[in-house]
Amino acid sequence: MKTEIKVPAVGESISEATIGEWTKKSGEFVKRDEIILLLETDKASVEVVAPSDGVLTTMVDQGTVVKIGATVAMVDTEGVATAGIQQPTKNTDTTSAPTPTRAPAASQAPMDQVLSPAVRRVVDENALNAKDIRGTGKDGRITKHDAELAAQAKTQGGVGGLGATAGLQTVAPASATTAGSAVLPSVAKSATGGSRRVPMTTIRKKIAERLVTAQRTAAILTTFNEIDMSAVMAIREKYKDKFKEKYGTGLGFMGFFVKAAIEALKEIPQVNGQIDGHDLIFNDFYNIGIAVGTEKGLMVPVIRHADQMSIAEIELAIKNFAGKARDGKISVDDLSGGTFTISNGGVYGSLMSTPILNPPQSGILGLHKIEERPIVVSTPKGKEIQIRPMMYVALSYDHRIIDGKESVTFLVRVKENMEDPSRLLVGI
Repeated sequence: MKTEIKVPAVGESISEATIGEWTKKSGEFVKRDEIILLLETDKASVEVVAPSDGVLTTMVDQGTVVKIGATVAMVDTEGVATAGIQQPTKNTDTTSAPTPTRAPAASQAPMDQVLSPAVRRVVDENALNAKDIRGTGKDGRITKHDAELAAQAKTQGGVGGLGATAGLQTVAPASATTAGSAVLPSVAKSATGGSRRVPMTTIRKKIAERLVTAQRTAAILTTFNEIDMSAVMAIREKYKDKFKEKYGTGLGFMGFFVKAAIEALKEIPQVNGQIDGHDLIFNDFYNIGIAVGTEKGLMVPVIRHADQMSIAEIELAIKNFAGKARDGKISVDDLSGGTFTISNGGVYGSLMSTPILNPPQSGILGLHKIEERPIVVSTPKGKEIQIRPMMYVALSYDHRIIDGKESVTFLVRVKENMEDPSRLLVGI
């Protein structure tokens, strides 16, 4: 019996998706509930699993845009595998000859069990040895980007990269990619280097579209302040071991910033609101988006009703989202419904930036790296210059709904809550 595999509905506003990666080959035997396809929508990646045991037949190439509900493959429960893992044999005739298997290429043997079809194609096209490529994906898995870096390093005479190891030998370039390919990069080689043309993923297209929309439709302005992180760092240093032992996750700064921002949002509701046509919408709930950088691009999973959560619960939610983002399992629901966003560029070393709004939200808080600087501090003996761990923070906001007074007041409240965390306990 043949069962159709259709593109599932993944959200009310999503009408199409892109075939991101077939994790199983056409003609390969698959098991029920085994992941066979990664779909890319404009918000997240979606895993599609086999509906039953059988032989997979793919009907749409990787990189193709398909409509929700479209048939993209079939599983034949009575079929005979012709590629990859063979269908289990039945003990019907002990004298029958074994099914012949194709001898793997030299570069295939060691890594077949972990290479995706996209990675395998880059490896084969460029005659790479998978054993020489250092994987940066989950559990050391080789990503397509790792393979492309290794191919580029090989072309340039063994110059190493994130996905390549030193000592690759220079060989003749691989044959040109088949004309019309929608997924392989087009490489222009020269004596001084080359350039690669790679199609934008659906997620990247949507990110680009939303960023341009935000710049075009909102009156974005940014205000800055700086925070003395001494008090929060002292709390973190004092309780981090007990916190990790009790909750199974580290005590970071984001939990404090989420709580500090929520208290400021309660005082300045415009920052938690949005514009809808000629109306202003004020949200009396606090769904805080946490910007997360992933291999596929920026994602903003949402911590719902964060005002009702403890710092420990917030840190656990962030840890969970980070794991899902790393594994490509962020769902559309995880990314929906945010009222305010916090972005931490400090993890990458950013000292100062002007974050862009996440429409339709009206405010986004940008955090930056902590750097020791000399500042003037009031003490019982008078004013002194001390070295303190300081962080610049930035609030980008839509000036159509938020005035300068509200934006500055919001950022001052965040600063006060972080410099004196006890305020969060008593609500002042």
